[in-house]
Amino acid sequence: MLRSDHVVRLLGGTLLGRLPNGMAPLAILLLVQHHGGTLALGGFLCALYGLTSAVGQPVLGRLVDRHGQTLATGTAVVLTTAALLTLPLTRPSTHSSTATTLVVLAGLTTPPLEAGLRALWPCVLADPGQRRAALAIDTGCQGLIYIAGPPLTVMLAHAFSAGIALAASALAGLVGAVIVLTARPSRAWKPTSRRTSLLGPLQSMGLRRLFTALSGVGFALGALTIWSVDAADRHHAPWLSGIAPGALSVGSILAGALLARRPLPGAPSAQLLCAAAAFAGSWVPLLADPAPWATVATMLAPGMALTPLITGAFLTTESLAPPGVRTEAYAWLIAAVGTGQAAGTAFTGLTAAHGTRTCAALPAVGALFTAVLLIASRHRLRFRPDNSL
Repeated sequence: MLRSDHVVRLLGGTLLGRLPNGMAPLAILLLVQHHGGTLALGGFLCALYGLTSAVGQPVLGRLVDRHGQTLATGTAVVLTTAALLTLPLTRPSTHSSTATTLVVLAGLTTPPLEAGLRALWPCVLADPGQRRAALAIDTGCQGLIYIAGPPLTVMLAHAFSAGIALAASALAGLVGAVIVLTARPSRAWKPTSRRTSLLGPLQSMGLRRLFTALSGVGFALGALTIWSVDAADRHHAPWLSGIAPGALSVGSILAGALLARRPLPGAPSAQLLCAAAAFAGSWVPLLADPAPWATVATMLAPGMALTPLITGAFLTTESLAPPGVRTEAYAWLIAAVGTGQAAGTAFTGLTAAHGTRTCAALPAVGALFTAVLLIASRHRLRFRPDNSL
Protein backbone atom coordinates (compact mmCIF):
# COMPACT_ATOMS: atom_id res chain seq x y z
CA MET A 1 0.00 0.00 0.00
CA LEU A 2 2.80 2.42 0.87
CA ARG A 3 4.35 1.76 -2.55
CA SER A 4 1.22 3.03 -4.28
CA ASP A 5 1.46 6.37 -6.03
CA HIS A 6 1.00 9.47 -3.86
CA VAL A 7 0.37 7.57 -0.59
CA VAL A 8 3.62 8.45 1.19
CA ARG A 9 3.48 12.03 -0.10
CA LEU A 10 -0.05 12.56 1.15
CA LEU A 11 0.63 10.92 4.51
CA GLY A 12 3.89 12.78 5.09
CA GLY A 13 2.53 16.12 3.90
CA THR A 14 -0.54 15.83 6.12
CA LEU A 15 1.53 14.97 9.19
CA LEU A 16 3.89 17.89 8.54
CA GLY A 17 0.97 20.20 7.80
CA ARG A 18 -0.73 19.25 11.07
CA LEU A 19 2.45 19.70 13.15
CA PRO A 20 1.18 23.08 14.45
CA ASN A 21 -1.50 21.10 16.33
CA GLY A 22 1.27 19.56 18.42
CA MET A 23 3.57 22.58 18.56
CA ALA A 24 1.53 25.78 18.56
CA PRO A 25 -0.31 25.41 21.92
CA LEU A 26 2.91 24.89 23.87
CA ALA A 27 4.72 27.54 21.83
CA ILE A 28 1.94 30.04 22.65
CA LEU A 29 2.25 29.23 26.35
CA LEU A 30 6.04 29.67 26.27
CA LEU A 31 5.66 32.90 24.30
CA VAL A 32 3.32 34.36 26.92
CA GLN A 33 5.70 33.39 29.73
CA HIS A 34 8.67 34.84 27.83
CA HIS A 35 6.95 38.22 27.65
CA GLY A 36 6.09 38.17 31.35
CA GLY A 37 2.50 37.06 31.01
CA THR A 38 0.74 34.92 33.59
CA LEU A 39 0.26 31.17 33.38
CA ALA A 40 -3.49 31.80 33.44
CA LEU A 41 -3.27 33.92 30.27
CA GLY A 42 -1.04 31.36 28.57
CA GLY A 43 -3.36 28.52 29.50
CA PHE A 44 -6.37 30.47 28.28
CA LEU A 45 -4.78 31.14 24.89
CA CYS A 46 -3.72 27.48 24.58
CA ALA A 47 -7.24 26.26 25.32
CA LEU A 48 -8.71 28.89 22.98
CA TYR A 49 -6.45 27.73 20.14
CA GLY A 50 -7.47 24.10 20.62
CA LEU A 51 -11.17 24.90 20.88
CA THR A 52 -11.30 27.20 17.85
CA SER A 53 -9.28 24.69 15.83
CA ALA A 54 -11.97 22.09 16.50
CA VAL A 55 -14.89 24.47 15.93
CA GLY A 56 -13.57 25.69 12.58
CA GLN A 57 -13.15 22.25 11.02
CA PRO A 58 -16.79 21.58 10.00
CA VAL A 59 -17.12 25.02 8.38
CA LEU A 60 -13.90 24.54 6.43
CA GLY A 61 -14.95 20.98 5.56
CA ARG A 62 -18.16 22.30 4.03
CA LEU A 63 -16.18 24.86 2.03
CA VAL A 64 -13.93 22.07 0.72
CA ASP A 65 -16.98 20.03 -0.31
CA ARG A 66 -18.33 23.04 -2.22
CA HIS A 67 -15.22 24.70 -3.65
CA GLY A 68 -12.52 22.02 -3.69
CA GLN A 69 -9.37 21.47 -1.66
CA THR A 70 -7.13 23.87 -3.55
CA LEU A 71 -9.21 27.00 -2.92
CA ALA A 72 -10.68 26.28 0.51
CA THR A 73 -7.72 24.59 2.18
CA GLY A 74 -5.21 26.86 0.44
CA THR A 75 -6.94 30.00 1.71
CA ALA A 76 -7.12 28.57 5.24
CA VAL A 77 -3.40 27.76 5.18
CA VAL A 78 -2.48 31.33 4.21
CA LEU A 79 -4.64 32.83 6.97
CA THR A 80 -3.50 30.52 9.78
CA THR A 81 0.17 30.88 8.80
CA ALA A 82 -0.10 34.67 8.76
CA ALA A 83 -1.77 34.71 12.19
CA LEU A 84 0.84 32.42 13.79
CA LEU A 85 3.73 34.37 12.26
CA THR A 86 2.28 37.67 13.47
CA LEU A 87 1.64 36.49 17.04
CA PRO A 88 5.32 36.55 18.13
CA LEU A 89 5.51 40.20 17.01
CA THR A 90 2.97 41.17 19.67
CA ARG A 91 3.47 41.24 23.43
CA PRO A 92 0.66 38.98 24.67
CA SER A 93 1.08 40.14 28.27
CA THR A 94 0.34 43.77 27.40
CA HIS A 95 -1.69 43.31 24.20
CA SER A 96 -3.85 40.40 25.27
CA SER A 97 -6.79 41.41 23.07
CA THR A 98 -4.59 41.44 19.95
CA ALA A 99 -3.07 38.10 20.93
CA THR A 100 -6.53 36.63 21.54
CA THR A 101 -7.73 37.80 18.12
CA LEU A 102 -4.72 36.26 16.39
CA VAL A 103 -5.10 32.98 18.29
CA VAL A 104 -8.79 32.77 17.37
CA LEU A 105 -7.99 33.49 13.72
CA ALA A 106 -5.21 30.89 13.67
CA GLY A 107 -7.48 28.29 15.27
CA LEU A 108 -10.56 28.90 13.14
CA THR A 109 -8.52 28.72 9.93
CA THR A 110 -6.57 25.59 10.82
CA PRO A 111 -6.64 23.79 7.45
CA PRO A 112 -8.79 20.63 7.32
CA LEU A 113 -5.91 18.47 6.14
CA GLU A 114 -6.92 15.41 8.14
CA ALA A 115 -10.50 15.44 6.84
CA GLY A 116 -9.24 16.19 3.34
CA LEU A 117 -6.87 13.22 3.43
CA ARG A 118 -9.70 10.85 4.35
CA ALA A 119 -11.66 12.19 1.38
CA LEU A 120 -8.71 11.50 -0.95
CA TRP A 121 -8.15 7.82 -0.08
CA PRO A 122 -10.91 6.50 -2.39
CA CYS A 123 -9.32 8.48 -5.24
CA VAL A 124 -5.81 7.17 -4.55
CA LEU A 125 -6.46 3.53 -3.61
CA ALA A 126 -9.02 1.51 -5.56
CA ASP A 127 -8.70 -1.63 -3.43
CA PRO A 128 -10.94 -1.56 -0.31
CA GLY A 129 -8.37 -3.52 1.70
CA GLN A 130 -5.66 -1.02 0.88
CA ARG A 131 -7.96 1.85 1.83
CA ARG A 132 -8.57 0.27 5.22
CA ALA A 133 -4.83 -0.22 5.67
CA ALA A 134 -4.17 3.39 4.71
CA LEU A 135 -6.81 4.62 7.13
CA ALA A 136 -5.35 2.52 9.97
CA ILE A 137 -1.82 3.80 9.34
CA ASP A 138 -3.11 7.33 8.90
CA THR A 139 -5.01 7.20 12.21
CA GLY A 140 -2.13 5.62 14.10
CA CYS A 141 0.45 8.03 12.76
CA GLN A 142 -1.48 11.06 13.99
CA GLY A 143 0.11 10.31 17.37
CA LEU A 144 3.49 11.28 15.93
CA ILE A 145 2.31 14.91 15.93
CA TYR A 146 1.94 14.85 19.70
CA ILE A 147 5.11 12.83 20.28
CA ALA A 148 7.39 15.01 18.16
CA GLY A 149 5.63 18.38 18.51
CA PRO A 150 6.13 19.29 22.19
CA PRO A 151 9.83 18.21 22.45
CA LEU A 152 10.63 20.02 19.21
CA THR A 153 8.92 23.15 20.53
CA VAL A 154 10.86 23.07 23.79
CA MET A 155 14.13 22.47 21.95
CA LEU A 156 13.60 25.43 19.60
CA ALA A 157 12.42 27.68 22.43
CA HIS A 158 15.51 26.91 24.52
CA ALA A 159 17.94 27.14 21.61
CA PHE A 160 16.42 30.30 20.10
CA SER A 161 13.15 31.69 21.47
CA ALA A 162 9.47 30.85 21.89
CA GLY A 163 8.70 33.14 18.94
CA ILE A 164 11.03 31.11 16.72
CA ALA A 165 9.35 27.90 17.88
CA LEU A 166 5.92 29.29 16.98
CA ALA A 167 7.17 30.57 13.62
CA ALA A 168 8.73 27.15 12.91
CA SER A 169 5.41 25.43 13.60
CA ALA A 170 3.63 27.84 11.25
CA LEU A 171 6.15 27.27 8.46
CA ALA A 172 6.01 23.50 8.94
CA GLY A 173 2.25 23.67 8.55
CA LEU A 174 2.59 25.76 5.41
CA VAL A 175 5.14 23.43 3.80
CA GLY A 176 3.09 20.34 4.66
CA ALA A 177 -0.07 21.86 3.21
CA VAL A 178 1.75 22.82 0.01
CA ILE A 179 3.02 19.24 -0.33
CA VAL A 180 -0.54 17.92 -0.10
CA LEU A 181 -2.28 20.58 -2.19
CA THR A 182 0.19 20.34 -5.06
CA ALA A 183 -0.18 16.54 -5.27
CA ARG A 184 -2.15 15.40 -8.29
CA PRO A 185 -4.98 13.68 -6.32
CA SER A 186 -5.66 16.87 -4.35
CA ARG A 187 -5.55 19.08 -7.44
CA ALA A 188 -7.80 16.67 -9.32
CA TRP A 189 -10.31 16.25 -6.50
CA LYS A 190 -13.56 17.92 -7.52
CA PRO A 191 -16.48 18.89 -5.30
CA THR A 192 -19.83 17.36 -6.10
CA SER A 193 -22.56 19.50 -7.56
CA ARG A 194 -25.21 17.77 -5.45
CA ARG A 195 -27.21 20.18 -3.28
CA THR A 196 -27.36 19.23 0.37
CA SER A 197 -29.39 20.12 3.44
CA LEU A 198 -28.34 23.06 5.59
CA LEU A 199 -27.53 20.53 8.31
CA GLY A 200 -25.17 18.68 5.98
CA PRO A 201 -24.08 15.37 7.54
CA LEU A 202 -25.90 16.24 10.78
CA GLN A 203 -29.19 15.41 9.09
CA SER A 204 -28.28 11.77 9.80
CA MET A 205 -29.35 10.65 13.27
CA GLY A 206 -26.67 7.94 13.19
CA LEU A 207 -23.92 10.48 12.53
CA ARG A 208 -25.22 12.83 15.23
CA ARG A 209 -25.04 10.01 17.74
CA LEU A 210 -21.64 8.90 16.50
CA PHE A 211 -20.16 12.40 16.79
CA THR A 212 -21.67 12.86 20.25
CA ALA A 213 -20.21 9.53 21.35
CA LEU A 214 -16.76 10.40 20.01
CA SER A 215 -16.66 13.52 22.19
CA GLY A 216 -16.19 11.07 25.07
CA VAL A 217 -12.95 9.87 23.46
CA GLY A 218 -11.71 13.45 23.38
CA PHE A 219 -12.80 13.95 26.99
CA ALA A 220 -10.72 10.94 28.05
CA LEU A 221 -7.65 12.21 26.20
CA GLY A 222 -8.04 15.71 27.64
CA ALA A 223 -8.48 14.34 31.15
CA LEU A 224 -5.30 12.27 30.71
CA THR A 225 -3.29 15.44 30.10
CA ILE A 226 -4.24 16.91 33.48
CA TRP A 227 -4.07 13.58 35.31
CA SER A 228 -0.53 12.97 34.07
CA VAL A 229 0.59 16.39 35.35
CA ASP A 230 -1.04 15.67 38.72
CA ALA A 231 0.53 12.20 38.88
CA ALA A 232 3.95 13.65 37.98
CA ASP A 233 3.69 16.04 40.95
CA ARG A 234 2.53 13.35 43.38
CA HIS A 235 5.22 10.86 42.38
CA HIS A 236 7.94 13.53 42.05
CA ALA A 237 8.53 12.38 38.48
CA PRO A 238 8.22 15.46 36.25
CA TRP A 239 8.98 13.43 33.12
CA LEU A 240 5.71 11.51 33.57
CA SER A 241 3.56 14.45 32.40
CA GLY A 242 5.00 14.12 28.89
CA ILE A 243 5.82 10.43 28.75
CA ALA A 244 2.36 9.14 29.74
CA PRO A 245 0.50 10.80 26.82
CA GLY A 246 3.44 9.87 24.59
CA ALA A 247 3.07 6.21 25.58
CA LEU A 248 -0.59 6.34 24.55
CA SER A 249 0.48 7.72 21.17
CA VAL A 250 3.05 4.93 20.81
CA GLY A 251 0.33 2.37 21.45
CA SER A 252 -1.81 4.04 18.79
CA ILE A 253 1.03 3.91 16.25
CA LEU A 254 1.70 0.23 16.98
CA ALA A 255 -1.98 -0.59 16.54
CA GLY A 256 -2.03 1.27 13.23
CA ALA A 257 0.90 -0.76 11.94
CA LEU A 258 -0.70 -4.03 13.08
CA LEU A 259 -4.09 -3.21 11.59
CA ALA A 260 -2.49 -2.28 8.27
CA ARG A 261 -0.94 -5.74 8.02
CA ARG A 262 -3.75 -7.79 9.56
CA PRO A 263 -7.22 -6.18 9.54
CA LEU A 264 -9.65 -7.13 12.30
CA PRO A 265 -12.33 -9.70 11.40
CA GLY A 266 -16.02 -8.89 11.31
CA ALA A 267 -18.10 -5.96 10.14
CA PRO A 268 -16.67 -2.46 10.73
CA SER A 269 -19.66 -1.55 12.92
CA ALA A 270 -18.90 -4.53 15.18
CA GLN A 271 -15.23 -3.55 15.25
CA LEU A 272 -16.23 -0.05 16.32
CA LEU A 273 -18.29 -1.33 19.27
CA CYS A 274 -15.61 -3.80 20.38
CA ALA A 275 -12.90 -1.14 20.19
CA ALA A 276 -15.07 1.26 22.21
CA ALA A 277 -15.57 -1.36 24.92
CA ALA A 278 -11.83 -2.11 24.99
CA PHE A 279 -11.01 1.59 25.15
CA ALA A 280 -13.31 2.02 28.16
CA GLY A 281 -11.90 -0.97 29.99
CA SER A 282 -8.28 0.01 29.36
CA TRP A 283 -8.57 3.07 31.64
CA VAL A 284 -9.60 1.12 34.75
CA PRO A 285 -5.98 0.41 35.93
CA LEU A 286 -5.48 4.16 36.44
CA LEU A 287 -7.79 3.98 39.45
CA ALA A 288 -5.09 2.04 41.31
CA ASP A 289 -2.70 5.02 40.93
CA PRO A 290 0.19 2.88 39.58
CA ALA A 291 3.84 3.79 39.96
CA PRO A 292 5.32 6.03 37.22
CA TRP A 293 6.81 3.32 35.00
CA ALA A 294 3.73 1.11 35.49
CA THR A 295 1.65 4.07 34.36
CA VAL A 296 3.68 4.33 31.17
CA ALA A 297 3.11 0.63 30.44
CA THR A 298 -0.59 1.01 31.27
CA MET A 299 -1.00 3.82 28.73
CA LEU A 300 -0.12 1.53 25.84
CA ALA A 301 -3.48 -0.25 26.16
CA PRO A 302 -5.75 2.79 25.57
CA GLY A 303 -3.54 3.72 22.62
CA MET A 304 -3.88 0.25 21.13
CA ALA A 305 -7.68 0.50 21.41
CA LEU A 306 -7.80 4.11 20.18
CA THR A 307 -6.67 3.39 16.60
CA PRO A 308 -9.32 0.74 15.77
CA LEU A 309 -11.91 2.92 17.50
CA ILE A 310 -11.12 6.03 15.44
CA THR A 311 -10.65 3.96 12.27
CA GLY A 312 -14.05 2.35 12.77
CA ALA A 313 -15.58 5.77 13.40
CA PHE A 314 -14.22 7.12 10.11
CA LEU A 315 -15.43 4.05 8.21
CA THR A 316 -18.87 4.45 9.75
CA THR A 317 -18.88 8.14 8.87
CA GLU A 318 -18.04 7.36 5.25
CA SER A 319 -20.86 4.86 5.10
CA LEU A 320 -23.53 7.08 6.65
CA ALA A 321 -22.60 10.47 5.17
CA PRO A 322 -24.52 11.46 2.02
CA PRO A 323 -22.37 12.09 -1.08
CA GLY A 324 -21.24 15.67 -1.30
CA VAL A 325 -20.72 16.25 2.43
CA ARG A 326 -18.14 13.64 3.35
CA THR A 327 -15.28 16.04 3.98
CA GLU A 328 -17.57 18.02 6.27
CA ALA A 329 -18.64 14.79 7.97
CA TYR A 330 -15.02 13.83 8.64
CA ALA A 331 -14.43 17.34 9.95
CA TRP A 332 -17.38 17.03 12.35
CA LEU A 333 -15.89 13.81 13.73
CA ILE A 334 -12.55 15.54 14.26
CA ALA A 335 -14.32 18.53 15.84
CA ALA A 336 -16.23 16.24 18.21
CA VAL A 337 -13.01 14.70 19.50
CA GLY A 338 -11.35 18.12 19.74
CA THR A 339 -14.15 19.79 21.68
CA GLY A 340 -14.39 16.79 23.98
CA GLN A 341 -10.67 17.05 24.59
CA ALA A 342 -10.96 20.73 25.53
CA ALA A 343 -13.84 19.91 27.88
CA GLY A 344 -11.91 17.04 29.46
CA THR A 345 -8.87 19.23 30.06
CA ALA A 346 -10.94 22.03 31.60
CA PHE A 347 -13.17 19.81 33.76
CA THR A 348 -10.31 17.67 35.06
CA GLY A 349 -8.33 20.80 35.90
CA LEU A 350 -11.25 22.05 38.00
CA THR A 351 -11.70 18.73 39.82
CA ALA A 352 -8.02 17.82 40.28
CA ALA A 353 -8.09 19.16 43.84
CA HIS A 354 -10.82 16.69 44.87
CA GLY A 355 -8.47 13.73 45.12
CA THR A 356 -6.45 11.27 43.10
CA ARG A 357 -9.26 8.80 42.45
CA THR A 358 -11.61 11.49 41.14
CA CYS A 359 -8.98 12.73 38.70
CA ALA A 360 -8.00 9.21 37.61
CA ALA A 361 -11.61 8.17 37.06
CA LEU A 362 -12.43 10.92 34.55
CA PRO A 363 -10.68 9.34 31.51
CA ALA A 364 -12.64 6.15 32.17
CA VAL A 365 -15.87 8.16 32.49
CA GLY A 366 -15.35 9.74 29.07
CA ALA A 367 -14.47 6.39 27.47
CA LEU A 368 -17.46 4.70 29.14
CA PHE A 369 -19.77 7.42 27.77
CA THR A 370 -18.49 6.62 24.28
CA ALA A 371 -18.99 2.87 24.67
CA VAL A 372 -22.49 3.14 26.18
CA LEU A 373 -23.77 5.60 23.58
CA LEU A 374 -22.35 3.60 20.66
CA ILE A 375 -23.88 0.38 21.96
CA ALA A 376 -27.22 2.11 22.47
CA SER A 377 -27.03 3.53 18.93
CA ARG A 378 -25.77 0.37 17.23
CA HIS A 379 -28.88 -0.05 15.04
CA ARG A 380 -28.35 3.42 13.55
CA LEU A 381 -24.67 2.78 12.84
CA ARG A 382 -25.05 -0.17 10.50
CA PHE A 383 -23.24 0.15 7.20
CA ARG A 384 -25.18 0.56 4.00
CA PRO A 385 -23.92 -2.21 1.67
CA ASP A 386 -23.59 0.13 -1.30
CA ASN A 387 -21.26 2.49 0.58
CA SER A 388 -19.27 0.25 2.87
CA LEU A 389 -15.59 -0.34 2.33
